[in-house]
Amino acid sequence: MTTRANLAPALVRTLSLGLVLALLSGCSILSEKPKGSSTIYAPEPHVQPDPSWPTVTWQLALSPPVGARVIESLRIAVRPTPGEIQIYSGAQWARPPSEMLSDTLLRTFEDSGRIAAVARQGSGIAADFRLILEIRRFESDYAGQAVPSATIEVAAKLLHTHDQKIVAARTFLQAQPATSTAVADVARAFEQSLVVVGHDIAGWTLVSGQNYKPANRS
Repeated sequence: MTTRANLAPALVRTLSLGLVLALLSGCSILSEKPKGSSTIYAPEPHVQPDPSWPTVTWQLALSPPVGARVIESLRIAVRPTPGEIQIYSGAQWARPPSEMLSDTLLRTFEDSGRIAAVARQGSGIAADFRLILEIRRFESDYAGQAVPSATIEVAAKLLHTHDQKIVAARTFLQAQPATSTAVADVARAFEQSLVVVGHDIAGWTLVSGQNYKPANRS
């Protein structure tokens, strides 16, 4: 006959085993994502310099890129259909698009070794030229396809600071297809788009500045 005294140790053992199993099942290298939090994506583009880029002796200042409010946001914009902008739920950028573009270009110029000096506007360098950028698009665009493309459009102007003359202007557009509709794959596509845009803008800036007539420089 089982007595209450005999049941007590067995019950304690059962509860203890259940508690251990519960604790073990909750153990993980990565803690569970809190409800309502977002996955943060931080593209790290690395641009290889082009052998055709000229080596220049002038200095360049980078103006902070500007863009519409929907672009200059940590939320990742997606265009499912023409004329419609949404955002990916549960996902965001680590830095706004303007900072990603500016950092990409600054690193590209510095790592290339093709320019005497480059810095952000306001750093105090005596810049010969200033690069002015407007981000027109920074979005995941389906464009009627089953898989979106990481689309970046930037209008660039190169200003000669001594005579305040725009010596060159061009719009750059890059649409890199993602490998799937998953946000992680879209973020990787944006990294690739930033590589192409950074490469093209840097090369264009060096060539345009170098082609500006020396007689017009002070």
